[in-house]
Amino acid sequence: MVNSTNLDGVFSALADPTRRRIVERLARGPLTVGEIASGFAISQPAISRHVRVLEESGLLDRHVSGRVHRCTLSPKVMHAASTWIDKQRAFWNATLDRLGDLLEESPQRKKKT
Repeated sequence: MVNSTNLDGVFSALADPTRRRIVERLARGPLTVGEIASGFAISQPAISRHVRVLEESGLLDRHVSGRVHRCTLSPKVMHAASTWIDKQRAFWNATLDRLGDLLEESPQRKKKT
């Protein structure tokens, strides 16, 4: 399981729209840094910085072969972030369901008294 410090890094990395687009592209399969850069109107060094942030957060794995840097998503970290979100969703859905039930009961109780 990923600890809260790691989750902070994951959500911080995903806070940037360029990095989210990189993650979306990598979800379709591995890409080199050059292939990632070709989809953006920003410089290669800027893309490299975004890739480094994703790598440091654990969302991205980079495999170097000579001068080629091939990037893939890290499913373990993505799963941990998704699990955290799912737990929060379940908590709030249950809480709001209980509130809804309580609000539905209140008028019936008032009518009986």
